[in-house]
Parts: sequence; structure tokens; C-alpha cells
Amino acid sequence: MDISSTGLRVLRQIAESGSFTAAATRLGYTQSAVSRQAASLERSAGIALFERRPDGVRLTPAGLTLLRHARTILDCLTAAERDLTGTVPRTELVRLGLFLSAGAAILPLALTRLAATDPQITLTTTEGTTPSLVRALRAGSIDLAVLTSRPPHRPLDGESPRLHVETVADTELVVAVPSTGEFAGRTVVHVDELVDARWIAAPASNAEPLLGVWPGLPGRPDIVHCARDWLTKLQLVAGGFGVTTVPSRLSPVLPPGVSLLHVEGAPPEIRRVLVARLPGRPTPAITAVTRAIALTT
Repeated sequence: MDISSTGLRVLRQIAESGSFTAAATRLGYTQSAVSRQAASLERSAGIALFERRPDGVRLTPAGLTLLRHARTILDCLTAAERDLTGTVPRTELVRLGLFLSAGAAILPLALTRLAATDPQITLTTTEGTTPSLVRALRAGSIDLAVLTSRPPHRPLDGESPRLHVETVADTELVVAVPSTGEFAGRTVVHVDELVDARWIAAPASNAEPLLGVWPGLPGRPDIVHCARDWLTKLQLVAGGFGVTTVPSRLSPVLPPGVSLLHVEGAPPEIRRVLVARLPGRPTPAITAVTRAIALTT
């Protein structure tokens, strides 16, 4: 096969992004250039590497096989570039992905612990949804991911081999409300009282359900504000502009004017915090980062 490093980078980015358009944006290419690279890869491989679907692009089994080799080849090229330029890394790099609320609740404590126990490790981070972080893991763009799942806690994806996944914590979903007003001084709310609430929610996507509205709420929720950023949502709650759901682990970082209520009259909503990586023996640095995350939850 005659495959260029550019083609392999395009393959990796398509796998991570889930579409030709998103891959082109991240690589700084035109969509037609990405499409040509994808077609060239398939001609060279002599087999279909991409499955075009209404909701995006997924790699075929052959594409996933090539992706595994692409990760190794691109890592070797990076190492060769370091050797040729004489740049020797002084630290061990771990690229960590986190779901959107994990940064506030987990990251600062983990970084503090790593600085004390493993100062030779450099940790870089990126945020994303659980599905996007799983794709990034598969593509080799990150080394480790802090993810979340809800019952019945199915496998994170259907690809093979399975990701190595460790459970680090279970946390209860609660409702964040203004400290003043109708819920002032309370610690519990019945689910029926939430039917007429004004909700602050994150935009829905094909991959994840609407975030911020109590799951299974009777009737259609009244969504008055859409925001993906947790700080924005919680500041809106503090201002009395609506309510939203949050994992209880966020309680230490709530802004003034926000209270948390447990929900009764409905099954408990438990969210599981997971650390995932590719299968195989982890590096000592990845093991150290995983340990630091587990000790903060």
C-alpha cells in the first residue's frame, strides 16, 4: 500500500470528528481535500474504510484496523522528528479528555496531586462529550478520558477491542435552584413540583440526550435558556432565571445563591464517573494520572 502520513492524519481526524466536514475544519483543509484523501486511502487499501451514514461517518472494521497502525506510525514519526531536531522531552506527556462538568470538580485536585507526587508528568486537557471523547481515544488524539454514563451503563461503544474502563465514582443527579424564592430553605423537591419549572439546559445532539432537564419529567419541559457551559448555567440559576440538573459532586464549586435539591417521587438518577483508555499495558504516566483522578472522586 502507498499511504502518506497526511492520509493517516486525515483518517485519524475523521475517526475522531465523525464527519468529513469537522475533520476538514480541525485540519485546516477544505472538505473536498479531505474527501480526496479518504478516497485515495480506500483505493490504496483496496477496501472500504469509511461507512457513510446520515449522522456522519464511521470507520469500517478495516478502517479501524488501519487506524490502529496509523497511531503507531504517526507516533513514530513524531519521535523521529524529535530525534532529528535534537529536542528531548523533559517530561512525560499525558493527554487527558474530560466530560464537561469534570473540569471543575476533578481537574484542579488531580493537577495538584500530580504536581506533588509526579512532577515529571505534563498533563494537557481537552473537554468534550462522552461520545466525542471515545472517538478521540480510538483515534489516538488523547491518551486517557474521564467519561460519564447512566444506567444501565452499556459499553461506551461497539468497537473492538473494548476500551479499558475503570469506575472511579458514582454520583447522584440533583436539581440546582435559586437559594431564594419558592425553593428557599429546602433540601428535597417532589418530581411533580418540577413539571412547571423553567429549565436551563444544554443543547441536544444525536449522540447525547438533552442535558439539564430532569430525566423522565412528566410533560414537556419549559426550556427558557440553552447553555453548554456549567458556569453560565449556574450563574443563571443564581440569578433566579431557572433551574437545572447537576451531579452532586459539583457542590463544592457552586456559586453563591445556588442550592441543591434531591428529587423524590422518581427513581434515583445515578451518574457513573469512568476513566477509559485503549486496551493494553498503560505507561507509568497514564497509571499515575488515573490514580490521581481516582483519589479526587
